[in-house]
Amino acid sequence: METCSLVLLSKSVFTSTESEPHEGFVAIRGNQIVAVGPASEAAAYTANAERVIDLGSRTVMPGLVDVHTFFTGWMIRSFGADLSAATTVQDAADLLAQQEVAAGDPLIGHNLPADLTTPEAQQAFDAVAPQVPCVAFTADGGSCLMNAAAHEAYGFTPDACYAEMIWKLMPYCLNHPDTRKRYHDYMALLNSRGVTSIKEMCFDDYYGFADTMAAMEDAGELTVRVSMMSQPVGRGADLEYGRAARERFQGDFVRFSGYNRMTDRGISSTLGELIEPYKSDPTTTCAVPVEWDLIEAETRAVDAEGFRYSLHCQGDGAVRHTVALYDTLQKDENGKLVNRHAITDLEFSNPADLDRFGAIGGICEIYPQIQSLDAKQDIVDMVDRQLGLERMRYYWNRRHMEDAGITVSCGTDLPLLLPSLGESVYSGVGGYFDDGEYINRENMLTCAEMLTAWTAGGAYNCCREDDLGTLEAGKLADIAVLAGDIFATDPKDARDMGVALTISDGRIVYEQLD
Repeated sequence: METCSLVLLSKSVFTSTESEPHEGFVAIRGNQIVAVGPASEAAAYTANAERVIDLGSRTVMPGLVDVHTFFTGWMIRSFGADLSAATTVQDAADLLAQQEVAAGDPLIGHNLPADLTTPEAQQAFDAVAPQVPCVAFTADGGSCLMNAAAHEAYGFTPDACYAEMIWKLMPYCLNHPDTRKRYHDYMALLNSRGVTSIKEMCFDDYYGFADTMAAMEDAGELTVRVSMMSQPVGRGADLEYGRAARERFQGDFVRFSGYNRMTDRGISSTLGELIEPYKSDPTTTCAVPVEWDLIEAETRAVDAEGFRYSLHCQGDGAVRHTVALYDTLQKDENGKLVNRHAITDLEFSNPADLDRFGAIGGICEIYPQIQSLDAKQDIVDMVDRQLGLERMRYYWNRRHMEDAGITVSCGTDLPLLLPSLGESVYSGVGGYFDDGEYINRENMLTCAEMLTAWTAGGAYNCCREDDLGTLEAGKLADIAVLAGDIFATDPKDARDMGVALTISDGRIVYEQLD
């Protein structure tokens, strides 16, 4: 028998092909899995292995696939000058001015204290920095100080400075000399959380950063596989770019996957599109109408070109509209969608629409950690105010997605959330909020279903199920090892369970076994 480069032994091996873990082994040679089996068969592989790691009861599973990430959003939160020490507007301006930038380049900072984003501070900031575009983001990127020159150059405002709105600033940031290193930091973060593949939201044509991705793949620098999704923000869906990117990116680490777009927005702000009117405003089902004519025309054009679309829906009306739209697209002889169209988020959905989506082979991209952001009563009060508590039974209804035959996959909307399998089990299996209270447990997934969604479901979503997503001989060796046995852990105690080992393409890229 040929020598294995690495054999992992564990009492909890979860392959994502079965519903329970088993005591066994995973043998790796080069960048491939060569064998997976019970403990009784491990000796034949450990005898000639270069390295054997006995992981005890730590759960071994396929590498996690995060199907909704924004490098751009993560990067901007650490870009430029660190303003955390600023106590006045003048402090922030002085810290920005200390940067060495070329003539005409903007001054950008992060970690601005939130109490410096008042209207009065905005006026003062414009006065101390009148000429060069200056933007100072708060730690969460939710607000900023900016001067008139920045507003004129980039078009966004302090009240709307989230990633999609600041796209005119992104070409500068993505082509900055430090950004390639920042991407290495991004991959290290993902690897430390067991993530080996992502579906990355890339605005428009990625403003030249696709060239950097190609260069990093050619240099063997990538430790996270990337399915790029073009999100139209500066213009409509760029099919010419998509055709060129699909042809160009066909490697093991970078591929072009399709397109992504928002439909509605949050229910808490009356911007989610509902089937029935809001309790808080019985005259409306959505405060700002969704651009359905544009979205429908664009989705049909994307589908006709053989691409897939992910549409982000939060209200049950937007979900219903999107399912009806997808149902008109190309299908195979079994009535399933030819292209792997998906719906992202699905904060609030009607079971009838989930049944219809499952029947046509739909994919859902859920945020299993989302409940961890809030206390239970805050969400209950919001739902009662906006919808009425009788409609809360349809909130985060992942159970019905699974039962309807939908392929469920997991995302974080990073940097909104950072990937955490433990927190996914805490919230998405246990139903727990940040304060330890729970709700709607009947809508949650089982632990095995959650791990499968994070792995096999994500691989299918990224069209990589032939070589990723499960622990099987012949597949690529992308593997995550948790810090404990997730199956022996009560979901309420799972929140802080981290990752002990991550393997990407057969290489150990993160190790914390002590």
